[in-house]
Amino acid sequence: MNAPISTAGYVVEPLPIPSLPVKGSDKLFPVHRIYCVGRNYAEHAIEMGHDPSKEPPFFFQKNPDNVVTDGQFPYPTMTSDVHFEIEMVVALAKGGVDIPVDKALDHVFGYGVGLDMTRRDLQGEAKKLGRPWEVGKAFEASAPCTPLVPASEIGHPASGAVSLKVNGDLRQEGDLNQMIWKVPEMISYLSRLFTLQPGDIIMSGTPAGVGAIVKGDVLEGFVEGVGRLEVRVV
Repeated sequence: MNAPISTAGYVVEPLPIPSLPVKGSDKLFPVHRIYCVGRNYAEHAIEMGHDPSKEPPFFFQKNPDNVVTDGQFPYPTMTSDVHFEIEMVVALAKGGVDIPVDKALDHVFGYGVGLDMTRRDLQGEAKKLGRPWEVGKAFEASAPCTPLVPASEIGHPASGAVSLKVNGDLRQEGDLNQMIWKVPEMISYLSRLFTLQPGDIIMSGTPAGVGAIVKGDVLEGFVEGVGRLEVRVV
C-alpha cells in the first residue's frame, strides 16, 4: 500500500510513500527502511551451511517499496529458484543511535507477519562471487506483509509459534524464543550501525525449512499473537 504525496517542487513526479496498514485503524505506517537480520534461527543457519555459534548478527536491506499487502506475489524474472522465508516484522515508532538494549522496546510501534522472498539462485551466485545480495533479496514485491498490530494491544511477543504452509502442507515451524538475537538486541545493534528512524521495519529472521515455490502456490504464514498472512504466487 502506498500513500500519495504532493508533487509540487519536484522535477519528476515523486512516487507514493510505501506504507503498511494498521489493524483496526484507517491510519498508515510509512515505511522508511527495511532491515533484515540474517540467519537468526540456529537450525536455519545450519541448513544454509553456517555455524550460528560463530557469527555475530548481520543485516541486509530490502527497499521500502518491496512491501506489498495485496496478498499476491508475482513470480519474478531472471530466476528459477524463489524461496519463502516467514518472519515476524518489527515496526519502529522512534529512532535513534546507540539505543540501550533495556530501552529498545520503547521504540517499537507494533508487529506484523512478513515473507522475505528470495531469488535463491541469484543470491547463491552473488555469494560465490563475493558480491552484494540485493539482486536476490531486494526485488519487486519481495516483502509481502500483513497489517501491523500495535504493541499497545499485544505487548512485545518473545515466544510463540512461527510457521508457514505451502498449499496446506507445513514447511516451516519454529518459535520466537528460538531467535538467536532477540528484538531488543537487534534494535540496539542496528542503532550502532545506522541512525534508526521512525518508519523503519526489521524482518527478524526465519526458522528452518525454507524452500522453493512455483506459480499457483498458496503460502500461509503465521506468527502466534501477531497474525496470519496468506499470499498466492501469480
